Amino acid sequence: MLQPFISQTLNGTIWRLQIDGETDIMAIEIRNEKDKQTSFASLNLLTGETYFTIHTLPERWLTGIEGIYKGVMLLHYYRHESGPEHKSIIAIDAITAAELWSNYSLAFDHLSVSGPVVYNTNILPKKLFVVDILTGQTIKPYDAGTDKPLENDIVIPDMIPVHQMVPGTLPDEPYGNMVHYLNHNSYRIVSLHTLKNGALQQQLYIMNGNDVVYHDLLNQDIQKLQPEAFVLHKNALIYIKNKAEIKVLKV
Repeated sequence: MLQPFISQTLNGTIWRLQIDGETDIMAIEIRNEKDKQTSFASLNLLTGETYFTIHTLPERWLTGIEGIYKGVMLLHYYRHESGPEHKSIIAIDAITAAELWSNYSLAFDHLSVSGPVVYNTNILPKKLFVVDILTGQTIKPYDAGTDKPLENDIVIPDMIPVHQMVPGTLPDEPYGNMVHYLNHNSYRIVSLHTLKNGALQQQLYIMNGNDVVYHDLLNQDIQKLQPEAFVLHKNALIYIKNKAEIKVLKV
């Protein structure tokens, strides 16, 4: 039977995950609605080590993760409480949480193979340029031809209609029309919803052949069908249980 090598409960709802393909570090954004507190966590998908779980910024709530690159986590503030527009970049070491640099005139656009692509929020029209991830210093103007978007190793499951599944291949009777399904190595990984005693639940199963080698109840007494329950990074299966617990298995 498989067992998680990472099982970490965090102080709030896990809002966003970002993975650094070079270092295998995963950055996590956690939002605690009750306390109006956003915090950040960091762990290593290769070794299972947790680096920190409750890192906060001076702004308690209006902040979040942009991305993680070469072991540096990029954070941001929100310009307005009621809008999605971002402002500022705060770069922290993804292992120690020490601040490496910050710039309150810049905003993040995307990650490229050359580094973070940013722009000055005070200059119109918007002009993109690439900065050094460790210092925040400008490297060069952005060139779409050479500064290609940075690809990641994250695999999301396929959504497969229940009627297309071979009879007998699902370990439980699904509720709804779709299941999330992924084949990896010798495993079949499936997430589905079930209706038990009138309560809607979300389940995760890992099967080797016809044998269930791992099962977890992800959510129970939920009101509606949930989005995909897991992702795969290299050989690490990552999923969220009860909105606040992160689990990782090697598959």
